[in-house]
Amino acid sequence: MARPVWSGALSLGLVTVPVELYPAVADHTIHFHQFERGTSDRIRNRRVNERTGEEVTQDEIVKGYDLGGGDHVLVEPDELDEIAPERSRRIDIEQFVELDEIDPWFFDKTYWLKPAKEDFAKAYGLLLQAMDRSEKAGVAKFVLRGKEYLAAVRAGEGVMVLNTLHFVADLRKPKDVMGKLPELPKPRPKELDMALALVDEMTAPWKPEDYRDEYSKRVEELIKAKEAGKEIAHEEEPEPSADVVDLFEALSRSVKNRKSGGKAPKKASKKAAKQPELSELSKSDLDKLAREQGVKGRSKMTRAELEKALKAS
Repeated sequence: MARPVWSGALSLGLVTVPVELYPAVADHTIHFHQFERGTSDRIRNRRVNERTGEEVTQDEIVKGYDLGGGDHVLVEPDELDEIAPERSRRIDIEQFVELDEIDPWFFDKTYWLKPAKEDFAKAYGLLLQAMDRSEKAGVAKFVLRGKEYLAAVRAGEGVMVLNTLHFVADLRKPKDVMGKLPELPKPRPKELDMALALVDEMTAPWKPEDYRDEYSKRVEELIKAKEAGKEIAHEEEPEPSADVVDLFEALSRSVKNRKSGGKAPKKASKKAAKQPELSELSKSDLDKLAREQGVKGRSKMTRAELEKALKAS
C-alpha cells in the first residue's frame, strides 16, 4: 500500500475531518542509466563551477535570478525558507462551484483523500455524499512540500478526490505561445455537415481501458529481447495515402470507411438501394428512425444500442 504524501485536516465551515492524501497516478515511464558506449562505466552528473571546472558541494550553492545581460540577483536558501508558505495542515474549502465550470485546462495532478482514522468515517462520509449528490467541487488552497496549491475537492470512485489546479497566472493563451493566429475561413455547409457526420460515426462510449501505452510496451519488449540476445523485427512504415484536394470528398470517404469497417464498400442490391441496412445509417438517421418507431430511451443510446433496439422492434 502506498504511503500518504500529506496528512492534515479537511475543513468545511465548522466541520473538520483529519485526512491523508495519496497519489492517484503512478508513473510507468521506463527509466535508463547512462553508460559510455563500449564500456560498463556509468555516466554521472556533477555540479561544477563553469569557470574553474571544479566540483561544488550542495552547501556551497546559492540560487540566482537572471535579470538579463549576465546580471543575477543571488538569494540564499534560508531567505527563501523565511518567506515560504507556512506548513499548513489544513485544506480549507472556501467555496463550491459546478464541476463543469472548471475547464480541463486548469487540472494538474490527482490525489485520493481518505479519513485518517475510522473514528472520522461518519463526518467524512457525510461530506462525501453531499459532494456526490450536489455534483459540485469545493475550491481550496493548501501547502504541499513547501508550495501553495489551488485545489478542487470532489467525489469520485467512492472517495474524495483532490485535483491540484493551475493558477490563472500559470496558463498561457494560444496567442501568447503561437503569436499571430491563422485566419480561419468559414467552412462550406456541406463540408461542415459531413464533418459532423464523421464525428457522429466515430462517437462511442468512453472506455479508458481500451487505450494502452504502446511505446512503453515496445521498450519492455526491446529490453527483454536484447537481454535474451534476440533481434528485434521492426514494422515497416505504411505507405502515405494520396493527397485529397477536395475536403468534402475526403470527409465523405472517411464516413464511408467508418461505416464499412475500413473495408471497401460492397455493391448494393436493388433492394438494399431502396432500403439501406441499419449498419449503413448514421446515428442521426438511426435516432430519427427510432423516434418514428417509438423506441423508448433512444436519446441516451449509443449508435450500437440504437441499431440493436431497432432490430428488436
